[in-house]
Amino acid sequence: MRVHVDRERCQIHAQCVFAAPDVFELDENDELHYVIGPDESLFPAVEEAALLCPVQAISFRD
Repeated sequence: MRVHVDRERCQIHAQCVFAAPDVFELDENDELHYVIGPDESLFPAVEEAALLCPVQAISFRD
């Protein structure tokens, strides 16, 4: 499974960073970076991050 963040929707609330810090991070310019194909063991945290995103910018693709 691959992670996708809709950059047009994302408003950098950073809830994903708190929920799944091994997958999502903000750089020094508050720009979001993320692992597109995280290890399967991280999927529960990524799913939580998607649920916590206030603008529902995180989705999954095969």
